[in-house]
Amino acid sequence: MPKVLFTSESVTSGHPDKICDLIADSILDAALMEDPNSHMAVEATIKDDLILVYGEANTNAKIDYEAIAKSVLKEIGYNEDYHVIAKVNKQSSEINNAVVGEELAAGDQGIMFGYASNETESYMPFAIATAHKLAKRLEEVRRQDSRLRPDGKTQVTVEYNDGKLKRLDTIVISSQHTEDITQEELRDLLIREVILPTVDEKYLDENTKYLINPSGSFIVGGSWGDSGTTGRKIVVDSYGGYAPIGGGCFSSKDPTKVDRSAAYYARYVCRNLVANGLCEKCQLQLSYAIGKKDPVSIAIKSFGTSKYSNEELLEIILKNFNFSVQNMIDELGLRRPIYRNTTNYGHFGREGLPWETFKEIKL
Repeated sequence: MPKVLFTSESVTSGHPDKICDLIADSILDAALMEDPNSHMAVEATIKDDLILVYGEANTNAKIDYEAIAKSVLKEIGYNEDYHVIAKVNKQSSEINNAVVGEELAAGDQGIMFGYASNETESYMPFAIATAHKLAKRLEEVRRQDSRLRPDGKTQVTVEYNDGKLKRLDTIVISSQHTEDITQEELRDLLIREVILPTVDEKYLDENTKYLINPSGSFIVGGSWGDSGTTGRKIVVDSYGGYAPIGGGCFSSKDPTKVDRSAAYYARYVCRNLVANGLCEKCQLQLSYAIGKKDPVSIAIKSFGTSKYSNEELLEIILKNFNFSVQNMIDELGLRRPIYRNTTNYGHFGREGLPWETFKEIKL
């Protein structure tokens, strides 16, 4: 194979879309904390000082939507005054009746994908893993340096030769800042404090390009520079473009929504196929129908990296994993208030999440 460049991006918690994701997941955790059987799909949109919280909620929890939204903004680092409008209704009885029966069923139709590779210790593709690390480090640095502000993005372009990871071709960082720092100072700061402590120097060379705030000044950010909505960063949230994405986002949704739970379980399966040495990388597709407890289809690809055929891998998967909605929720413990921890820096490849744990696979 010839030289190939591949790019993935990440964003910080101050990005307007991520503000809305964190509001949504904070609301979900608040509901699950009081009522683990809550059925939630409450999202958010933000522009300037206006926050709209809207969706469906079947829960016994008492939720102060306005207080949660404003608390999230302050936590991130935005101290402006915000006005919150909440429009939340109960989930449709038709949907609720289809989901809740003798055994829990899928809350909607849809497709979900899982992916894993041995390219990194986290079993994630290198570009998205590195972009997330840079975004997380950028957030740490801006909380220590008052000249940096919450909104920010990172992007990493990786070079492959003959299918093997070779080097980092380009690193892009855009960081909101105050008027108290010049572009030259900002460039030096982000290379010194964000890039060099984060990226293994063996992937950097004299031809690696650093594009720091390529648009120039970035003083106006967050909701004042752009609008935001829950669920608009699904490529950032998943595999950075290495694998297909399903039709739905993760944030805001309780685990009866298979857009979330089945995507997590698909990652769990793929991660463990690779961790058990059954393949070097793999991709799993699941599909569900509303009101049905088991998947409509399951498809596995190992991209020629396994001694087993895809058909044989599928047999192994079905011996070791149960894709019913109830089992996915129970096996991974998804009725807990754990979702704020997933909002930023990707939903996969991070320690402490139940779908990132090891499971021995029996042949």
